[in-house]
Amino acid sequence: MNNPADRLYSEEHIWVKINGAVATLGLTPYAQDALGEIVFIDLPEIGTTVIRDQPLGEIESTKSVSDLYSPVDGVVTERNEAVKAGVHLLNEDVWGAWLVRVDLAANASTDHLLDAERYTEMTEA
Repeated sequence: MNNPADRLYSEEHIWVKINGAVATLGLTPYAQDALGEIVFIDLPEIGTTVIRDQPLGEIESTKSVSDLYSPVDGVVTERNEAVKAGVHLLNEDVWGAWLVRVDLAANASTDHLLDAERYTEMTEA
């Protein structure tokens, strides 16, 4: 799988693209493939504090319902309303269909996240 090198990846299959103090979060193709056809997503409201390794939302597919776990600490500043209204976008373009943007907490760390090479190794194992 070709995972872009400009992102970091959580072991819970969320990609993270950092731009200054803002993290854009999205679902990896590995997760989308494992879930199957996604039919519903629940995203946090703007202003919600998210905590690393805690649920930030829920995703439902034809196979299962799963929590989405935040890979970072911070506050949600934007959510992708297009994805919320049309979850089919996640089935069509997971790299472009981001979920939320988070202002990183002052003490937020990304050291636990994997680079593209390590994430690819993990998902191919």
